[in-house]
Amino acid sequence: MGQEFFINSQTLQDKIRTVLPSQGGAGAGLDLSASTTIVPIIDLTESAEGSNVRQDLQTALSFNNITNFEAQNSSAVIINNTGYFRIFGNCFQGSSSTTGEAKITITDGSTTKNLWEANNRNTGSTGEVSFTFDFIAFLDSGDSVSAFSDSLYVHMNGVTRQIATVSGELVETT
Repeated sequence: MGQEFFINSQTLQDKIRTVLPSQGGAGAGLDLSASTTIVPIIDLTESAEGSNVRQDLQTALSFNNITNFEAQNSSAVIINNTGYFRIFGNCFQGSSSTTGEAKITITDGSTTKNLWEANNRNTGSTGEVSFTFDFIAFLDSGDSVSAFSDSLYVHMNGVTRQIATVSGELVETT
């Protein structure tokens, strides 16, 4: 059986009335009390999940939270931090009689794997082709992501945005 105690703290009472006006902030209110009985509280609201922003908006791109990248006949490391990252962009393969390859890869330092790839294997003249990509990648310690183009006729550009830390904590849009 729990015991009940009354709390006589003007500071706490003022804070309760300010933060929770429905609990007496607009009128006389009740005194605060505490009990040794444990009462579990389960918060099922979106704010209990860590964000007041809808889930689909948590991966939004903004001016302050993106990093641009570009690769044309080159390779560029585009992410080398841990966490969850959204990778969004476009690959343009121009008309050429040569083959062309574009890809986004992930490596742990010893093994490299493709996350996304587009190839022009036609040996004859072809028209221009454009591909978009938009996906989320997870990077652990020591991992990095690179964009690669093997031709002047293959141009990749895009942005990266960290959406969560390696432990899954959301990175807010600023």
